[in-house]
Amino acid sequence: MTRTIAATAAALMLMTAGALADPIEGNWKTASGETAGIGKCGGSFCITLKTGKYKGKQIGKVALKGKSYVGTVTDPADDKTYSGSATVNGGSMKLKGCALKIFCKTQNWSKL
Repeated sequence: MTRTIAATAAALMLMTAGALADPIEGNWKTASGETAGIGKCGGSFCITLKTGKYKGKQIGKVALKGKSYVGTVTDPADDKTYSGSATVNGGSMKLKGCALKIFCKTQNWSKL
């Protein structure tokens, strides 16, 4: 009985691991060539610019939801905040911001 429970638990852990998103934490090269750092902040992940004109500015906050991350992103040039999402696939990330869920922009970032 104990072996059956242990085997079932191990199988569930393997299936769950495959369903989670790739990790988002770390340093990323943005579409404009700057560096952004993503790290834990509370139960979410904060996106903060580390280089460039807006160095030190937090430009997003996302939380894991299934295989992607959802939350908000802010355009640092005009301080407008949009609904956002990010999907990570290995060393690349697609970061998407939308106004009214119909006007969207996507950027591709690469892991440093």
